[in-house]
Amino acid sequence: MSSQSRLTQLSPAVTLAPSVCLAIRACAVNNSEIVADTPLHVVDREAKPAPTVPVGTVLTDAIKRLLASVQDYSEIAARAIANLATGPRYFQDTLDQMDDIGVGSLPIVLMSGFFIGAVMVLQTGAQFTRFGETALTGDVVSIALVRELGPTLTGILVAGRVASGIASELGSMVVTEQVDAMRAMGTDPSRKLVTPRVIATMLMVPLLTALNDFVGLLGGCVASIFSLRLDAVEFWTRSINALDFADIMQGMSKPIVYGFILSTVGCYKGLTVRGGTQGVGRATTQAVVVASVLIIAADLFLTKLSLYLGDKIF
Repeated sequence: MSSQSRLTQLSPAVTLAPSVCLAIRACAVNNSEIVADTPLHVVDREAKPAPTVPVGTVLTDAIKRLLASVQDYSEIAARAIANLATGPRYFQDTLDQMDDIGVGSLPIVLMSGFFIGAVMVLQTGAQFTRFGETALTGDVVSIALVRELGPTLTGILVAGRVASGIASELGSMVVTEQVDAMRAMGTDPSRKLVTPRVIATMLMVPLLTALNDFVGLLGGCVASIFSLRLDAVEFWTRSINALDFADIMQGMSKPIVYGFILSTVGCYKGLTVRGGTQGVGRATTQAVVVASVLIIAADLFLTKLSLYLGDKIF
């Protein structure tokens, strides 16, 4: 049966002209060629090679982005401190942030400090037992906690909770355009959002470090009593007598710098969020990672500076 007769049977009420039937048959024969030539279905067409970017260009762009990030971070950090010189000052916001940062971080800091002190006693006591000098365990644990482990571990723990919280909170405000609304109403976001968080963190981290040191020594005392059979009075006496004023100054000055680092990094990552809710998640992760790495890196320089000042001044 021909194509013209089939089309006539499908629609008996409509009579197609011979020229129309010829056109339809031509389309049916060359159907594959027509589809192949359409832009939506390309057949047997060579793909264009992807453009290659020189390695030097990639490295240069990465360095430029890094320098731009450092510049923006430095501006935010400097403005957060400079805002203290002039008003308005948001004392109530600072108190709220102190409560959230300080009281909210107490459980993880105290629990971690207790177990860290106990582990240090077990590790050092096992070595001192070989030489019959288990009484020196309190001295070593006290100096290590107050000088190094207490401030650094407290800074990292607080960074994991506070830096991520600040970044997610400010990032959500940026995504929902609340920060733009504050600017439209004449409120400086740096004064309202950044400065209270930075000041609260710088005040709370040293207090958390002091509590961490005390609870760490308490955990070390418990471990020494049950594991090394040391007297509690002897442990505390040797732990306190082993500390100098330089050790306490070193242990209390580091947390101030750590608090400044983790709060400014969290604020910077939160205020520079791009990409909606996914950007908020990325900013939160980056805030914790960058703050933790910067705290560990700053610990090296602060330790060297503290030892130098301890020999020259204290």
